[in-house]
Amino acid sequence: MGRIKTKLIKRKTKELLGMHGEHFSTDFIKNKEFTNKYTHVVSKKMRNVISGYMTRLKRQEK
Repeated sequence: MGRIKTKLIKRKTKELLGMHGEHFSTDFIKNKEFTNKYTHVVSKKMRNVISGYMTRLKRQEK
């Protein structure tokens, strides 16, 4: 079993995917940069969780 994502993380990630989905990829490092660019996330940990979930969603799309 993996870590459970909160509703906030899922909602923010899906908003980003809908608005800027073409910029994100399966690369975690690039997703961190785009998450910083397109959102105002207070903590580094939350940015990383959103970026990791985005990476996972993009891998599932393929």
